Amino acid sequence: MKKHIITAIIIAITSFSTGISAQNDFEIVKNVDIFISVLNELNDKYADEISPGELTQTAIKAMLKSLDPYTVYYNEGEIETYRMQNAGESGDIDVSMKIIDKQFVITDMVKDGPSAKAGLRVGDRILNVNGQSSENRSIEAIQIAMRGQPGSTYSIEVFRPTDNKNLTFKVKREKVKEPNIPYSGILGDKVGYIKLNQFLEKAGSEVFDAYKKLKEEGMQYLIIDLRDNGGGLLSEAVNIIDIFVNKDVTVVETKGKIAEMNRLYKTLSAAADPQIPIVVLVNERSASASEIVSGALQDLDRAVIVGQKSFGKGLVQKVYPMDYNTSMKITVSKYYIPSGRCVQNIEYFDRDTTKGGYKIPDSLAVAYKTKNGRTVYDKGGVEPDVVIPDEVVPVILSSLIKDQAIFDFANDYRAKHESIADADQFIVDDAIYNEFLAFLKAKKYNYTTTLEESLENLKKTAEEEKSFSNIQATYNQMKTQLENLKTQDLTTHKSEIARALTQEIVSRYYYSTGKLINSLHHDPYIEEAKSVLLNANRYQSILSPKK
Repeated sequence: MKKHIITAIIIAITSFSTGISAQNDFEIVKNVDIFISVLNELNDKYADEISPGELTQTAIKAMLKSLDPYTVYYNEGEIETYRMQNAGESGDIDVSMKIIDKQFVITDMVKDGPSAKAGLRVGDRILNVNGQSSENRSIEAIQIAMRGQPGSTYSIEVFRPTDNKNLTFKVKREKVKEPNIPYSGILGDKVGYIKLNQFLEKAGSEVFDAYKKLKEEGMQYLIIDLRDNGGGLLSEAVNIIDIFVNKDVTVVETKGKIAEMNRLYKTLSAAADPQIPIVVLVNERSASASEIVSGALQDLDRAVIVGQKSFGKGLVQKVYPMDYNTSMKITVSKYYIPSGRCVQNIEYFDRDTTKGGYKIPDSLAVAYKTKNGRTVYDKGGVEPDVVIPDEVVPVILSSLIKDQAIFDFANDYRAKHESIADADQFIVDDAIYNEFLAFLKAKKYNYTTTLEESLENLKKTAEEEKSFSNIQATYNQMKTQLENLKTQDLTTHKSEIARALTQEIVSRYYYSTGKLINSLHHDPYIEEAKSVLLNANRYQSILSPKK
């Protein structure tokens, strides 16, 4: 039986080599032969029983991992899950979760989704799904248990800390479509705002509808927010640019090994508004179609880009069916925006660019020109015209977030208050902040500052060198001063902490959309975007070539 398995693999792999270009024939046949020899030897001589299928799949996935993070092999079980999700045959997961203290905790939910309708809340800790304990399981396993045919139900038992009891809910599965645009509105000073979360079907028409509504409300300037937008359909990116750029202008070109698959995408109709001043917001998690929109508008000098350098994904994938009901998603081309540059991180072999850590040095960057003659570079992503520096988060706030103090207080507040003011109106005032301080005392919260760590390291070194007695008085004095400073941190950084509390509490009632709306009041990206738009001279200067 073992020999038959190996023979089947040999036939499959050998048949694959048929038709390979002549220049690669020898290398492929040679290495396939080596692979089969290794598999045969393992099958015949390895001390334990082996699974040739599992070993082969491991080899395939390791091979693809050496290329780029987006070329992926799907085995039969994986492709069925993929097909169910894309064919609308599976109910969507409408909650986000993470592991806190070895428990699966719900951290976000879709407004009006099936989980919210059933009564689940952010902060609930999942104990079991359909009677199967969540202990020692992965997040993926929990999500699989939640999935199923729309209209069917599953049971979920949770522990709710604010009630200190276990609760069981029946959740009716539904298809949940999160909107491409969770929010649009006028931010004041006739500045319109459109937040685009993804480029799924109809994204272009939804942006156009939002634009028309804002124009009716008096919009004279526009902010398009692509922060944290990981992309989607390339065609929808072109449709969005079509709203603001006149007909027959190149937006993006895809180029790969197969010439007949190369495509040139141009705007197809007269622009609805070729003049309105635009700022596009991007950050390090803006990728793919987001980079087509921001990069093309930058290359065409049609918008000012504000934020941080985008992710750098300039690769196009296509899914190909294979034998035995398997499939492979293959990177088939790269895309190039109007100036001719590709925003892809140049070196992605043996690098996981999904972590965004690779920086292309200036010495490797090639200069390109925008429509107006401005110089732009291919440095792995879209570099903004106006850079927003990284926010410096106070140590006390980082600690409160890391230790779940703000998260837990928001859950506690939600349990005690049935409703709050509208998302754009609610703030944490002095009374609520004092509630939070009392909550911290009951929680016996404490943290260690960087200076305290440095002081303790100094003490340890001095003790090792038997010289601590010489500095003990100074050490005690410094320790007391640091403790006093730390006690004042909750007052010194009250505004930053209150802002974080405000957004976390708002999310318990109005979910991620409400959190977004509330955050617009204190958003440095928005403030800088308005500053650019409302200063015509500055706006035009940015879009003009440097003399």
